[in-house]
Amino acid sequence: MSPRGVATPDVRERLFAAAERVVERDGPGALTSRSVTTEAGCAKGLLHAHFDGFDAFVAELCLDRFARTAGKARALSGLAGRGTVAGNVEAVALVLFDSGGPALSGLAMGRPAAALRVREALEKGAPGFTAVQEAVTGYLEAERGLGRVPESVDPDTVALAVVGTAHHLLMTGRPGAPDPRAPMKRLVAALVGG
Repeated sequence: MSPRGVATPDVRERLFAAAERVVERDGPGALTSRSVTTEAGCAKGLLHAHFDGFDAFVAELCLDRFARTAGKARALSGLAGRGTVAGNVEAVALVLFDSGGPALSGLAMGRPAAALRVREALEKGAPGFTAVQEAVTGYLEAERGLGRVPESVDPDTVALAVVGTAHHLLMTGRPGAPDPRAPMKRLVAALVGG
């Protein structure tokens, strides 16, 4: 436990990582400000000192993880011509399911104030599913230009299908449901080849 009055380094990330562990271990219903700060090993008031309430914390957690995923998706452009097309697209699609993705998405949607904050931030340009879709489209266009994706493949449609399916699987997932990675892998293979 961090002593009172002592600065806690990387507070946001420490709290976000603690929240992910709570959700992964105990499910979204167990996530409270107290469970997060206990898991993070810090003072109970730290979360509220850095966020404007628990809904703001949940929204910022989701937005932070969306931004990380979008950043990984943007890195796809550097992979054009390397590895397999399906493997590269699959790697980005599967990142959406990392760090408790399904549970965190459900958590935000189950908290109307957090969902509103997320929606407003996305409308103002915060990276989310649209950024991932644009990155996949750009990557597939580059691969098509290199002749590694057939001309008959429409990059926009493939990107929409990949991101839309990931979104569906995230929003309909629940504890104990089959792992969404297997159908995601099958979809990518069907769309761009194995």
